Amino acid sequence: MTARDRLSRFRGTRGPRPFDRLRGWGGVSAMAGACVLTASLTLLPLSHSVAERPDGGAERTATAVPAVTAEECREPERSVPASNEDGPSIQEIKARENRKLIIGVDQNSYRWGYLNPDTKEPQGFDIDLARAIAKDILGSEKDVIFRAIPTNQRVAALDNGTVDLVVRTMTINCDRIKQVAFSTAYFETGQQVLAPKGSTITGFNGTLAGKRVCTANGSTAYKALEQQSYGAIFKDEHDNAAGDEDRLTVPNQLDCLVRLQLGEVDAVVTDNALAAGQAAQDPAVELVGEPLKPEYYGVAAKLGNDDLVARVNKVLDGYRAGGANSRWMLSYDKWLKAALPGISAPPAAKYKDG
Repeated sequence: MTARDRLSRFRGTRGPRPFDRLRGWGGVSAMAGACVLTASLTLLPLSHSVAERPDGGAERTATAVPAVTAEECREPERSVPASNEDGPSIQEIKARENRKLIIGVDQNSYRWGYLNPDTKEPQGFDIDLARAIAKDILGSEKDVIFRAIPTNQRVAALDNGTVDLVVRTMTINCDRIKQVAFSTAYFETGQQVLAPKGSTITGFNGTLAGKRVCTANGSTAYKALEQQSYGAIFKDEHDNAAGDEDRLTVPNQLDCLVRLQLGEVDAVVTDNALAAGQAAQDPAVELVGEPLKPEYYGVAAKLGNDDLVARVNKVLDGYRAGGANSRWMLSYDKWLKAALPGISAPPAAKYKDG
């Protein structure tokens, strides 16, 4: 049985925990058991026409995109100016028979985007923002269809029109701005190492040498390891003999936590904002070392849909406003403060000149 099979069997468990050594798994297990179809959250069939590469880009079958040079990409988080206008993308959304905004989200990231085990409704920091966008564009926060998408299908879902926006802890970087259109930044984060307590791994450094490290396919973490691995084993060719092609690079970031808890990997590299929520769920793991350079999450739209991005930026301007009583801070206090204390304000918006 491959690790993928074991993972599928583990996720399907509804009763007592099948692995005694998975301490702290209760919160994640409840989430996995709650990953079912609901009226407001639909599962997205995987598309193979456009898939994110581990470098943060995407494989395309059509539509050439002009390259963005390193010189042009000093601040990838700069976005188009905010606007309240209904451009062609928004007009198309409003003209739909069901008049719904379709947003790609996560259903497994505790405190960011996950299903409430009792109501089966999506909730979290990203979900609050997604609802605010829907309310501004269509008049009600209920005018939205959430579609759960894996990490490595975020670009594909936008490119093939399966979703209008992605609000799913998606890091803005120079590779991705060639593939999607980003809003201004709505959260600051950084790559960091998640490891079992008592591990000899102390951070993103030489203590990773010879250790099995898991990342999500298409993630910024994978690219960070490609640039400097410190001798870590993070590419799946090391596991081909075991017949498991995605032991180390997985479709969804939460799969790495499962692998870590099963003892199949020694550490996880991911955004510390996501990892903090996982550490809050599981007392057997912890963040170690310091985060790498600051990175920023943005709301993503299909490349070229600048009118929709401008409208999202207008929503974000209002979302940030109000200081301690802003909708951003209220959502942070509710979902993230306990796991990520010390944040006093959202990142400031940066706009392109002209």
